[in-house]
Amino acid sequence: MNTLDERRSGVLLHISSLPGSTGIGTLGRYAFRFADYLEQAGQSYWQILPCGPTGYGDSPYQSFSTFAGNPYFIDPEKLCEEGYLSKKDYMGTDWGGNPSCVDYGAVYSGRKKLFRILHENFRRRIPDGYSQFCADNAFWLEDYSLFMAVKDAHNGESFSTWEPDILCRKPEALAEWRERTADSIEYYKMLQYFFRKQWNEFKEYVNSKGIKLIGDIPIYVSADSADAWASPELFMLDSNMLPEVVAGCPPDAFSEDGQLWGNPVYNWSHHKATDFRWWKKRLEMSLRNYDVLRIDHFRGFDSFYAIPYGDTTARNGKWLEGPGTALFDSIKKDMGTLPLIAEDLGYLTDSVKKMLSDTGFPGMKVLQFAFSPDGKSDYLPYRYTRNSVVYTGTHDNDTISGWLKSAPEEEISYAMRYLGVSRPEQLRTAMLRAAMSSISNTCIVTMQDILGLDSSARMNSPSTLGMNWRWRTVRTQFREKDILRLRELTELYGRLGAQPE
Repeated sequence: MNTLDERRSGVLLHISSLPGSTGIGTLGRYAFRFADYLEQAGQSYWQILPCGPTGYGDSPYQSFSTFAGNPYFIDPEKLCEEGYLSKKDYMGTDWGGNPSCVDYGAVYSGRKKLFRILHENFRRRIPDGYSQFCADNAFWLEDYSLFMAVKDAHNGESFSTWEPDILCRKPEALAEWRERTADSIEYYKMLQYFFRKQWNEFKEYVNSKGIKLIGDIPIYVSADSADAWASPELFMLDSNMLPEVVAGCPPDAFSEDGQLWGNPVYNWSHHKATDFRWWKKRLEMSLRNYDVLRIDHFRGFDSFYAIPYGDTTARNGKWLEGPGTALFDSIKKDMGTLPLIAEDLGYLTDSVKKMLSDTGFPGMKVLQFAFSPDGKSDYLPYRYTRNSVVYTGTHDNDTISGWLKSAPEEEISYAMRYLGVSRPEQLRTAMLRAAMSSISNTCIVTMQDILGLDSSARMNSPSTLGMNWRWRTVRTQFREKDILRLRELTELYGRLGAQPE
């Protein structure tokens, strides 16, 4: 049975948002403690955001690689236990002054110094499993580590600014740069080794608690990524390796200019000609790291919005045809039925709805979207089906407590009538109860909503830069009463998972 066919629940909390003393959440002891928290609360899922290495803007949805892990999540304490670092290497480092907010500038500077020390110690004692790791992952690791090494040599500039020979991967240029940056290449391979080692230990522990990890796959890759540089045939790029068109969303009631994401779009004719080989490898690798996958912007597989490269708004884009069910039919034929969640939020055409129905994947229901005063929202709980995943909110939503202060008065009034409460401050608990009690097989609630935090704990405000992806929990927020309350709701509404012995 597909795990998503069972009546279960879980919590959304990204790795970066875990507590800790080195500036950002890691795969260390607090990740293990949060797994204990979920077990005590009777949860079956831990959902996280994409875990690739991030660049400008710090968005996990704009990564330097589809396959690499974020080195920020490597836990220094575990490296100390293994003799690759000492506490004095990092205890005096300035990781930022606010434990509830990631200071990415401080984390970047601190980790850079720390990882250089790690590299020196690594070269003195190379782990037994390192060579095998490099061999097993050569298909992506070689390109990624060279990409990052050359990028460093160009002061972090986008690969589109590199010299023509290395930009276009001329064999002699690749050989020259591999020799010139050999030390840096080894450095990036080392970081990926330690990330993967710690990730595997983390996942094994989480699974031992009867909890499955839900990962997140962005539909697109970053324009400045190893994927685009190493495999330009996968994307609609011109002879100078620049996008012909980029991804985004058209203007709507919320944004008169639309959303200009800037990602290169796929050359779907090439993907079809190769029987979607790259997508299958991407899913295969992702399902080694996670037990369930959420695919972002699912509607983009039916048709996608393409904006001329160089435009400053999304106004002049047009819709182009995607692969449709052909992609998922091919995946199912070679890989079987996979545990996938389709992010199908927003306006959906009939063809998108048919694609979702044909694949059989559960779509998403977000409770914050439910309370349009006209009572016609598809997100009202009585309109759900079993084959769906209900969320109180996602990483792109405000917290419930924040939403209560910013939503139109008519929406709040309708929510109070629908949920049967007399005061707005009762709505957070009522919405948690409504999500848990709904017919959806799977219910995911954010950690912010469990704790009742306000807008300062919001993870992301779409189409903005500067203060996103920063929120962190602190140790004092993991309260016994919250665990017990979450477990009570989970048991009451029949979502308690099978408990490990």
